[in-house]
Amino acid sequence: MIASWVRTFVQGREDRRPLFERLMTESYRQAFNMALRLCGSSTEAEDLVQETYVRAYRFFYRYDETLPFVSWLYRIMVNIHIDDVRRRQRLRTVSLDQSTGTGGSWEVGDKNALADSALMETTLEEPLQLGLKSMNPEFRTAVVLADVEGMSYEEIAEIMDTSVGTVRSRIHRGRRQLKEYLERLYPGQYEVTA
Repeated sequence: MIASWVRTFVQGREDRRPLFERLMTESYRQAFNMALRLCGSSTEAEDLVQETYVRAYRFFYRYDETLPFVSWLYRIMVNIHIDDVRRRQRLRTVSLDQSTGTGGSWEVGDKNALADSALMETTLEEPLQLGLKSMNPEFRTAVVLADVEGMSYEEIAEIMDTSVGTVRSRIHRGRRQLKEYLERLYPGQYEVTA
């Protein structure tokens, strides 16, 4: 009895596999650009996209083909990103002056040597990317979806699983945070209206 259910379940997934692969191929560039804007580094963006597609495949049976795949994918990505940010905030920080406990020293990467700097420069100017990265994750997500991806408040509410009023509030507060960041660190260089 259970064996036939498992075969039916696996067969159902296999039947939809070509559809998933096609949708994944068509949406990869958009997904990567969104992840890059959320994370700020191509390495983290690649990890986020990979985790997003793994989870999307796992739950592809829940996808309604009458709805846009990218919106459904963004919802998964946003949830993963916010969970990851929250998890990192709970991690304990350690001073670089402290010993590693194994007699070794801490390795600190050179931000100027990042391979993704050229990519970030072509997608969003560095001050804007840094400003986005400094924002609250919920505000950053709402601002990126609205101002970079050009999505409607209703689409964003669906992706973020919240109300349109909350989306409006997050976008307004996020834009204000970005404006204050740019005015503080780059006075006179950017004219920001929020």
